[in-house]
Amino acid sequence: MAWLQLKIDSSKADANRIEEALELVGAGAIMMEDAADQPLFEPPLGTTPLWDATRIVALFTIDSDMDAILEFLQAQLEGGLPAHRVEILEDQVWERAWMDHYHPMCFGERLWIVPSWTPPPRPDAINLLLDPGLAFGTGTHPTTALCLEWLDGLDLQDKIIVDYGCGSGILAIAGLLLGAKHAYCVDTDPQALLATKDNAARNGVADKMTVCFPEDMPSVSAEVVVANILAGPLAELAPTLAGLCHANGDLALSGIIDSQVEDLKLAYQPWFSLTQLKIKDENWCRLSGIRLA
Repeated sequence: MAWLQLKIDSSKADANRIEEALELVGAGAIMMEDAADQPLFEPPLGTTPLWDATRIVALFTIDSDMDAILEFLQAQLEGGLPAHRVEILEDQVWERAWMDHYHPMCFGERLWIVPSWTPPPRPDAINLLLDPGLAFGTGTHPTTALCLEWLDGLDLQDKIIVDYGCGSGILAIAGLLLGAKHAYCVDTDPQALLATKDNAARNGVADKMTVCFPEDMPSVSAEVVVANILAGPLAELAPTLAGLCHANGDLALSGIIDSQVEDLKLAYQPWFSLTQLKIKDENWCRLSGIRLA
């Protein structure tokens, strides 16, 4: 069956109310996409950012009365319906098309991230099973890739790891599969904590993991701390992460761009020597180093 696809050009401020109106009128699916090629850096924990120019795409069954739908939207939206267009979208196997975008990916020498529907390319490697989901962190983003590569290069055997801002739990799970004895996963988003628990169970490491909100984080002294968030929150978290990291322990910070590196170094200077910088895809960075004794 073909579909009717309605595309509406919106501002960030109006996107949510347009989405609500589309839900009321019975859209089968609603998506939001960038209308002006504006990059969005990794969002702060618990937030869903939108582009300044957001295009809202809604699907309706082919027999829908599009004139009536547009009339309803025009009446519902204060100021009227923004610029829009209607297209016929030919049918395809949507689940298969979505799955075809995701393939096993290798990070470093040993670690693979493998979607559940794909056989591991190297069964003898360390294979982390992870499907794309709502929580941030599937390995496709450069900052996640940088952290996975960093973990793969460490000796994690029997060490404690803290994943602060865990998202999907991908970094903590990778650390456990690479030999860590326990991982502490911290996030402010309940959905992220749930996704982390589900992914840990799928990979057989749930019994080696503590998942909690920041206020419930126990006092630990971890040999490895990783935080893939944003420069602003990372700077504020410097004392917290210092308190969780063992003397001479390893720290990696990501979710940052090259212009933010020097300010972040200054924020962590009282506790850490951050001397290693890795850049991926032109300006995404991972800053890492050692906890001072």
